[in-house]
Amino acid sequence: MLLSFHPIIEGDVHRLCAGRDPGPEDLVAMRAATAIVLPQGCRETLYRAARKACPRVFPNYDARFAYPGKTGQVRLFREKGVTHPASLLFADMQDFKRRYPLPDRLPIAPPLVVKRDWGGEGQGVYPAPDKRALQHALQRLEATASEHQSGFLIQRFIPTRPRVLRVVVVGRRLRTYWRVMASTADPFAKAGLALGGRLDYNSDPHLMRAAESAVEQLCRATGINLAAFDLLFTRDAAIAPPDQPIFLEINYFFGRQGLGGSEAFYSLLHEAIRDWQAPNELSEPA
Repeated sequence: MLLSFHPIIEGDVHRLCAGRDPGPEDLVAMRAATAIVLPQGCRETLYRAARKACPRVFPNYDARFAYPGKTGQVRLFREKGVTHPASLLFADMQDFKRRYPLPDRLPIAPPLVVKRDWGGEGQGVYPAPDKRALQHALQRLEATASEHQSGFLIQRFIPTRPRVLRVVVVGRRLRTYWRVMASTADPFAKAGLALGGRLDYNSDPHLMRAAESAVEQLCRATGINLAAFDLLFTRDAAIAPPDQPIFLEINYFFGRQGLGGSEAFYSLLHEAIRDWQAPNELSEPA
């Protein structure tokens, strides 16, 4: 019996758990299910309950909840041995001040990027081309920190062409495209489409294939089967070879414009769930 908590995906039993934790009736339905489909934005409580009750759950969000936020993703990259920018992780500003009472003595030198643990489309990301800019970014973080959003990371800036490669994973299907930055003059310009970036599906297919291979390998190692990965390539051989993809972050919530819109995304999602339900499929799709 397929139990669906997804508002679009129909199951043999269909329930909604939006904006609340699962209740007793939800738990009874989970224990009776042979497979469960959850919404992309499910709470951790819903996911944990589903995983406890049923061996087959889509999407696989083990990594999302075990390695939360941008700092968690860096820990995941380190554990799995994938190439990513050199990073310093901090629980909060007090943690930073305790470890580095003299901010100008960080083990990685500017240019840097300071990132709040949570946020998308460039929100909470501050360029730090020099020590003065770094101090200003840290002051902004400290002034806007909250009880639930105080973690951050300081990351080496990766010199690259003005673009970021996105690899979207939906089940076993990949969709890959460049998000080209609106500004070519500013090395710190962001590539989000909401910020004026544009899509490029064709440039440097050999780099696209290299990124897809790296993403597939990480998905096999983690079980991730619904996410958008952002990667860079650099011309600085001291950081990485020019054809080596550098993982920036994993987006479990992502825009659909690059996929052709919501209709195209849901078509991919339906196909992925049909594959996942196929007879004799005993492992989670990567």
